[in-house]
Amino acid sequence: MLTAEKNRLPGAPPPVRKDIKAHIQWLEKRLRDTDHQTRLKLEANPNWRAKDDLLQGVPGIGETTATSLLASLPEWGRINRRQIAALVGLAPFNRDSGQFRGKRTIWGGRAQVRCSLYMATISAIRCNPVIRPFYQRLREAGKPPKVAITACMRKLLTILNVMMKNQTAWDPGYSINA
Repeated sequence: MLTAEKNRLPGAPPPVRKDIKAHIQWLEKRLRDTDHQTRLKLEANPNWRAKDDLLQGVPGIGETTATSLLASLPEWGRINRRQIAALVGLAPFNRDSGQFRGKRTIWGGRAQVRCSLYMATISAIRCNPVIRPFYQRLREAGKPPKVAITACMRKLLTILNVMMKNQTAWDPGYSINA
């Protein structure tokens, strides 16, 4: 809604702009308040705080991403790598029919988690000692950038799932085999 209002502002007639600006300010305040309340609840619970600390210990995962992942994916550590990839929408599904063999594509799943993970992966490609070489290896093998990023997203998701399952902190050596 905030994006819609910001997009609507430039084309609005002058008498309406004041109301749109007031609505944008109200939406931004509500968003800040909601984020703050979510953060307070997360920090008040020792179990959630421990999970948050584990997630934020991974290079590329920040406070916003960790909060979003914890809120949107309560199944952390309770399902295997294939199930969590399908749940998030990062599992490749075929488009086959009879003799026809289509491309494998990702689809479905939880879009909000996928969006958060995408931004974390973009950051991880720059600073994570496991994801960065993995991305470079895929690009050198001729994979298109979006395919390589998607593969890195799935690898990062798998690593995070194993960390949550075992309640272990980030360790680049451990994560290479995840």
